[in-house]
Amino acid sequence: MKLGGKHIGFGLTGSHCTYEAVVPQIQKLVDSGAKVTPFVTFTLQNTTTRFGEGEDWIKKIEEITDNEVVDSIVKAEPFGPKTPLDCMVIAPLTGNSISKFANAMTDSPVLMAAKATMRNLNPVVLGISTNDGLGLNGVNIMRLMASKNIYFIPYGQDAPQNKPNSLVAQMELLPETVEAALDGQQLQPVLRIY
Repeated sequence: MKLGGKHIGFGLTGSHCTYEAVVPQIQKLVDSGAKVTPFVTFTLQNTTTRFGEGEDWIKKIEEITDNEVVDSIVKAEPFGPKTPLDCMVIAPLTGNSISKFANAMTDSPVLMAAKATMRNLNPVVLGISTNDGLGLNGVNIMRLMASKNIYFIPYGQDAPQNKPNSLVAQMELLPETVEAALDGQQLQPVLRIY
């Protein structure tokens, strides 16, 4: 499956340390000929960290995609019935958003776009980044892995000695994962060694 002509939604949640690895993947989707519509959580919009200011990340994402970010639930809702997405990517996906998505709690523009995409039976691709993937959020990750039309960017323990519960997707595999998901396949192996 080629990405040219596909409409990809791209949601970013509040794993600020991961943006540097994710943003180049957005560029790759655009370079592949996909139309990319970005969605951001309220955390990304309003938080300044040592990894940068939210407004600077938004500006960079809008420049790459040539689209304004979707920054409210009201703006995200039409991406179900009116303007369907061929695929919705959420990367990085924090533990907080993992738990909400696995339990159908739609409280951000990103999760609304994912819900809208699932409504249309189109694939949702997740790029997890969480310090409790092998802790309390493990059950939520497995719930999502067992759900129809949800696919994972292959992931593994990024720092098993210092952060034994941490799981992070290998973001460089994002384009391949999206292509496989559009064909209804999970890119394998899904568990990788860092």
